[in-house]
Parts: sequence; structure tokens; C-alpha cells
Amino acid sequence: MELDFKKMNGLIPAIIQDDYTQKVLMLGFMNEEAYKKTVETGKVTFFSRTKNRLWTKGEESGNFLQVISIKADCDNDTLLIKVSPAGPVCHTGTDTCWGEENKQDIMFLKELQDFIDKRHEEMPEGSYTTSLFQSGVNKMAQKVGEEAVETVIEACNGTNERLIYEGSDLLYHLIVLLTSKGYRIEDLARELKERHSANWKKH
Repeated sequence: MELDFKKMNGLIPAIIQDDYTQKVLMLGFMNEEAYKKTVETGKVTFFSRTKNRLWTKGEESGNFLQVISIKADCDNDTLLIKVSPAGPVCHTGTDTCWGEENKQDIMFLKELQDFIDKRHEEMPEGSYTTSLFQSGVNKMAQKVGEEAVETVIEACNGTNERLIYEGSDLLYHLIVLLTSKGYRIEDLARELKERHSANWKKH
């Protein structure tokens, strides 16, 4: 990659973006040495204009930025670096340098899946999820069917609020059923992603 470090007296801006959430986390500057170190180590390193030295993000806090990909813009004088952050990015303790939370609601599905996995492993007494697992696959599948019917009813003759409510019930019980069969919600996402490909053919 041929980068143009001359336009800004040896520096180029580097936009840092979370590869998973797509949130822009921060903006820093790199000289050629910082860029080379970033490529070699896989951890984002900047040139600190205040300290006048190389500075690897996380060298003090431990919140390193693990590089996923590096792209130059059309003029080869700005970088877009997608990363996996080890923690909050801003020195103030926030997720981003704009005070934003580095989360999207869709990511809660993974948290829910992890929670249901834990319930499946530990099977604590008094848990509704535990009772579903104990009821067996047939009962769980029946519950998914019931929730699907209720979702359809709300879509056709109910309210939008109740549609979201029943749809949430449906998704929760489907994840429980998947978990009982050794699968996760990510397996559905993977299947849908494959179907989105131009080369996908219906089985």
C-alpha cells in the first residue's frame, strides 16, 4: 500500500472503526513509522503530536485496538482501520471519543443466546428457561408454534405493540429450541447470509 505522507508534513489521519458494530471509535494520526508498527504488531499505533513519539493505543490502559483490516482512501492519504477493541477507547472512559455507546440493540441477541446457553448448562431450579428444557423437544417445538400463531394473529388483527411483544416471545422460544438441539442464533444468521449470496440455490 503506497500512502501519501507528504500532504500533512509526514502525518495521515486514521479513522478507527469497530469491525463488529461499525461504530466510529476515534480519529488519530500516523506517521510512516507508526503505520509500519501497526501492520507489524496488529495493534493500532499512532504518532502522538503532544508527546512527539509513537503511541500504541492501550499501552497504559490495556485497551488495545486489534487490527482487523486497513484500507486507504482514494487519495491514499487517509486510513480506515477496522478493529476489535479490548475495552473503552476514549481516555475519559467512554466507548468512543464522541461519548457514544459502542452497542447496537441487535447485539443483545448474542447476549440472550449466551444467557440461554448458561441456563442449559446449569439448569437452575425455578427458572422458566430450565422448565422449557426439561419439558423436552416436542413441548418446546409446540411452544414455538403457539408463539408463531399468536404473532400472526397480532400482525393481522392486533396492534403493532402486541406484534412486537409476541414476536419477541417467538424469537426467545425459538432460541431455546435451537439451544436444545445444539445450535445458536448465529447458525440462523449464517444460513441467511448464505442465502443472500448470488450463488445460493434452494435446497
